[in-house]
Amino acid sequence: MFRYLGPRWKWAVGVVAVGLALGLIDPLHAGVVLGSRAAVGGVWIDVDGIVSTPRIEVQRELQIARQKALDEIAGDLDRPTELRKVSLRRLEEAIQKHGGSQVDSLPDEVKYMAGLQRVRYVFVCPEERDIVLAGPADGWQIDALGSVVGKTTGRPVLLLDDLVVALRSGRTSAQTGMTCSIDPTAEGIKQLRSLTRQLRTIGNPQETLAMIEAALGPQMVSISGVPASTHFARVMVAADFRMKRLAMNLEQPPIAGLPNYLSLVPATRTGMQNMLPRWWLAPQYEPLLTDPDGLSWELRGQGVQCLTEEEFVQQDGTRQATGRAGAAATKWANNMTARFDELAAKDSVFGQLRNVMDLAVVAALIEKEDLRSRAGVDLPYLTHDGTVMQFCEPTRVNSQTSFLKKGQNWVISASGGVQIYPWEIADKRATAESLVPVRAEALRQGPGWWWN
Repeated sequence: MFRYLGPRWKWAVGVVAVGLALGLIDPLHAGVVLGSRAAVGGVWIDVDGIVSTPRIEVQRELQIARQKALDEIAGDLDRPTELRKVSLRRLEEAIQKHGGSQVDSLPDEVKYMAGLQRVRYVFVCPEERDIVLAGPADGWQIDALGSVVGKTTGRPVLLLDDLVVALRSGRTSAQTGMTCSIDPTAEGIKQLRSLTRQLRTIGNPQETLAMIEAALGPQMVSISGVPASTHFARVMVAADFRMKRLAMNLEQPPIAGLPNYLSLVPATRTGMQNMLPRWWLAPQYEPLLTDPDGLSWELRGQGVQCLTEEEFVQQDGTRQATGRAGAAATKWANNMTARFDELAAKDSVFGQLRNVMDLAVVAALIEKEDLRSRAGVDLPYLTHDGTVMQFCEPTRVNSQTSFLKKGQNWVISASGGVQIYPWEIADKRATAESLVPVRAEALRQGPGWWWN
């Protein structure tokens, strides 16, 4: 990988398989309690924080159990709608009505935010002492990855647990952002460099890849901006994991037009021996739209994009960003961005990532614009009183490699992460009078805490 070994071993390695595995959720997911089992979302996390892939039959078993555990969905909640509204003040009242300090003790309709699937609007309502979130919604069910998704669209619903974490991180996210990364250690990369200097032939590819994995050793999971034990953090890590598996050809994408990164690397390229391409998922929003009084806000745009750059690997195994990106890595990132919306409809992990990004932007907006004070509303459960669910923290993963032979050359793969800086999104806005009647229509509230 880090060294071209000449004609005896034409191994045009763009990168070593540095970044692969990460974790989704373990014994709890979306508020469904299933004892001590730790498999969901195609990932198993044990009590030591080590991530691996569960057996297919275990995933299926958990999907069936979670589906059976769901409450019956009543009335209009079970039907799709373009715009469902959720009153945060009345949501607080519904939580208190159920004695809720523990998220998993609440009714499903509360835990799943009345089936909201994205936040499109935030309305400030001083006349009602309220803040209202609005967006598309649907009834819900459990998909094959263990996610709670819309019955009609297959897109994940928003989770109360993620909203609580976002709101409580709204102030600190201005400084730290919300990030996750899974990286090889400097010592692991150093050991790998030593290994590649000794090899003179690739021999049996599987055996060679096993040697690479052993040399790299465990990779470290790092999370910042939100507690690592929360579902919010797990979503970031899970999306990173799925992205890497797609890039590294470890599984086939559920949509067309998204070839793996290895297939895009030119067979003759040998000049990137010390370069490591890195991808990360980040927010992609247009400037927020607001009315002249700042009482209506609209989130616009796809929500997520894939970015890339190359890192230079130094002799001691440390990495340094170069500020530039290779053509193959850029093409893969652009494909990922262009097809993200389609991918999110087929792989619920990516839909969940967009959901937490929406909630992070909403929380930053509420904090930055002091919307709770403007609305005259206190939200004690959402902002400080309620107890969020806790999970085993993902701490490390075993390195896993993938390879592709191109002519006489072998290409071996890649790294990634997730970065969310919601205050940067909340800083950009445009003004539109057209939001005034939208807010007026939204305020025609029904008797409950949500309405269509």
